Amino acid sequence: QAARSTRTIVIAGVPAGLLQDDVMADILTIHFQMSRNNGGDVEEVTYPTWNKGVAYITFEDQEVVESVLKKDQHLLQDRRLSRLYPLTVTRYNVSSSLIHLIML
Repeated sequence: QAARSTRTIVIAGVPAGLLQDDVMADILTIHFQMSRNNGGDVEEVTYPTWNKGVAYITFEDQEVVESVLKKDQHLLQDRRLSRLYPLTVTRYNVSSSLIHLIML
């Protein structure tokens, strides 16, 4: 079992305020579980966070993180969204958590 932080990615560009938070978390889960997005089994989605438009996705396997990061572009797509939303996907690291704590 890899450390939780090594199995987590940071998502920026999540459209805030369009849908209920739990619905948006579901859409993110679906997106990052799809094989066409290089995804895999999602353990947890943290959304909303203190930073508007930012979510944290924790996968069950660290290999999925590497796979997701290799994908050129992530476009959030769902019938409940009016358009495609490009997402910025980065590796979760200690500085991410420090920024998160500073925002508290």
